[in-house]
Amino acid sequence: MPGTAQPYTPHHSVRIVTAGSLFDGHDVAINIMRRIIQDTGCEVIHLGHNRSVLEIVDCAIQEDVQAIAVTSYQGGHMEFFKYMFDMLKERQACHIKIFGGGGGTILPEEKEELMAYGITRIYSPDEGREMGLQGMIEDLVRKADFPLEKRFSPHFEKAIPIEQAVARMITVAENFPEEIQVSLSEISKQASKSQTPVLGITGTGGSGKSSLIDELVRRFLIDFEHQESEKKVAIISVDPSKRKTMGALLGDRIRMNAVHHPQVYMRSMATRRAHLALSKSVRDAVDIVKAAGFDLVILETSGIGQSDSEIVDHADISLYVMTPDYGASSQLEKIDMLDYADVVVLNKFDKKGAQDALRDVKKQYRRNHHLWKVEEEDLPVYGTMASQFNDPGVDNLYLALLSKLASIGFALDTFLNKSPEASEKAQIIPASRIRYLSEIAENNRAYDKWAMQQSNLAQQMYGIKKSMEAIQTDSQVGDKEMILQRLKDLYQRLESQLDPENKKWLKAWPDIVK
Repeated sequence: MPGTAQPYTPHHSVRIVTAGSLFDGHDVAINIMRRIIQDTGCEVIHLGHNRSVLEIVDCAIQEDVQAIAVTSYQGGHMEFFKYMFDMLKERQACHIKIFGGGGGTILPEEKEELMAYGITRIYSPDEGREMGLQGMIEDLVRKADFPLEKRFSPHFEKAIPIEQAVARMITVAENFPEEIQVSLSEISKQASKSQTPVLGITGTGGSGKSSLIDELVRRFLIDFEHQESEKKVAIISVDPSKRKTMGALLGDRIRMNAVHHPQVYMRSMATRRAHLALSKSVRDAVDIVKAAGFDLVILETSGIGQSDSEIVDHADISLYVMTPDYGASSQLEKIDMLDYADVVVLNKFDKKGAQDALRDVKKQYRRNHHLWKVEEEDLPVYGTMASQFNDPGVDNLYLALLSKLASIGFALDTFLNKSPEASEKAQIIPASRIRYLSEIAENNRAYDKWAMQQSNLAQQMYGIKKSMEAIQTDSQVGDKEMILQRLKDLYQRLESQLDPENKKWLKAWPDIVK
């Protein structure tokens, strides 16, 4: 439209954590806000709703963001926002700005108190009407559009918490690689001496990579706990940047619950370039977490197509995740990763045709890798349902990955045993009873129809009975016997349609109708 102002474009790489507060199921507002923030050109790390202060702050520090945006409709906003500010201050992260909103839940005097306490801005309904959604977001982005300090040292100082040092190093490597080339070279030398393996996970968009990583990390942490191990895992997760706006939704944490743990560091990265599944800074990020002393690195790419196999250049072990609905079996011949993947996963194994798909993928994997003498059950292709707790398919995948990791120096005993069972959807309601609510509704409707029919019959029969009684007592009715006989015939036809159980009340009727 002519004369319409152009949306604000940030001058720096702005990263913002968005979330809904704890015990607050109202996630509509934050979903709208994070979409507009992304369209404004920011990288949004979205946590979803019902998130605690600790989760949000830990995420903001690990992701090295400029701002946190939270919606709070649950009434505990005063404590929630103040506690968040205090925790950031305690973690030496006061530069992270806090923005919030809660519609009419946050009163004007409470808004003033929160902003006086240190919250950057609380948006009220009045401001929403005056500024509009886009105006509020542009105000937020302007305030968050500042460069992060170029604090970078190839040596990890004890004065700075390790996760903050790693986070800032990755940020500087992303934004100012030319200025710190010497330091990055030193980091690379340290990383080259590390024995830390890199598990690369790639696959099609929507195949469930994030959920699968979460389940694998959960099993790693259980084994760490059983062995009282201090091993640490670093996750580097890459999502695509939008070509039009250069904004990005870094939403892998929505599906992850196990990553919020002292022994896990996670960093989300945007590709910041088109048509590729990894950021150009991924190698630097992997070197940084290796040099920082992490024992295992999990590198996840953004969703890929048939021809992308970039992950193998960065990983010691590569895992390809797909779903059973890939199309015709001839499509398997086009998937480049089936030539390179050490392990293949068919996630969402509850989909129709999953067993047939597993058989076909194993055949293709055998052909691609020339494993003619390997038994089918020994081929590294697994069916999993990462969305299902304690899925046996994920257990078997985890054991296979541990075996491969052990061969390159990552030794870890496990509490798990190989499961003879395949992934199978655990049905809370038996398959034969899945439609039980529909059946109840259908039965109720059928009963209502039957009851109405029986009621109509009873009314007609009652009317005939009363008519017969009136005719018998009326001396002026001519041809009384013929009329009574016809009424009796009609009565009997109606009676034949009556339910047997309902005929019992006829016994109380006078003998005249017999």
